Formats: sequence, C-alpha cells, structure tokens
Amino acid sequence: MASTPSTGPDRDRGSAPDRGPASASTSASGLRDRFEAAFWERHANPWSAGTRILVYPVLMYAVYRRDRRLFLAALAFTAVNPVLFPRPARTDNYLSRIVLAEREWLDAERGTMGLDYPNVLNVLNVPVTIYAVASTIRRRPVGTLLGTLGVMVLKLWWVDAVVRETGVTGRGPDSDSDTDPGPDLPE
Repeated sequence: MASTPSTGPDRDRGSAPDRGPASASTSASGLRDRFEAAFWERHANPWSAGTRILVYPVLMYAVYRRDRRLFLAALAFTAVNPVLFPRPARTDNYLSRIVLAEREWLDAERGTMGLDYPNVLNVLNVPVTIYAVASTIRRRPVGTLLGTLGVMVLKLWWVDAVVRETGVTGRGPDSDSDTDPGPDLPE
C-alpha cells in the first residue's frame, strides 16, 4: 500500500533531522512501498497486462528461430513492461483486474506455488514449461505449439481463479480519481 508523505516542521524545513537507524529503515521502507505501489498501479494498465501475456509466445518463437535479437528485445520488454504504460484512469476491465487481484493475492501472502487451488495450477505449469522449452530447443513445432498453449492456458486459468478468489472489481468511470482511488488501486 502507498504511504502518505510526511508533514510537519521537518518536512517544511527541507532538512532531515538525525533520526537514527530505525527511522532510516522506515524511510527506506516508505520509499519502497511508494515504488511498489507505483509499479502495480502502472502495471494495472490493460495495455501492460495484455502485452505481457503475449511475451511468452514471442520468447518461445525467438528460441525456436534462434533469433537472439528478438529474444533479448522480448526480455527487455518484459523488464520495462510494468512501468512502460501510465496509470490507467479506470481498472474495471478484466486485464486490470488480473493485475490487481494478483497484487492482492501476493499482499495476503497466499503464494503462487502449492498443492492448494489455484496455486496447484502453477505447480502443474512447471513440467509443461519444461516440455515447451525442450520442444522449442529441439525445434519440434507441434510440441512447441502445444507446450506454449499449455503454459498460457494454465497461467490464465490461475490468474482467472485469483480474480474470482479475491473478488477484485476494479475502479470504473463513476469513481473520482482525485478523491476516491477505489478499494483496488491505492493512490
């Protein structure tokens, strides 16, 4: 969750008093929390979520074709994707809800791997991913296609289950973004 900026005489003077190591870690934690909130807010843009879904097939295609430049470009895009797009004005669309639900799921420390549903879907995804990558390296087109589809189906099944489990609905046009960020997207 985003923390609010501090107010008071120390902030107004523009100088930081000597607060000791505990305050330094609190300041670092506050900065990290603000950075994390900005990361998730921007990643909730449907363009970010939608294009990120397409990265995996592009990576598999790059490996299959032995195209190093495409592979590196896809990796670079994966790294910058969550902050590439601006914070969305509304998050009541499915792609934004996927990201918001995943954030809520992780904040609740429910994990991503395990034998409980829906985390078991990610466990099942491990051998499917290994199969897909092995097929791609061996240039087996049917195995590559089936493995890639399997990975994507299991991942989308997991995020869909997380959306349903968390009940995230997003923020629509009726919300005033200046005063009410909605329950799913903190300011």
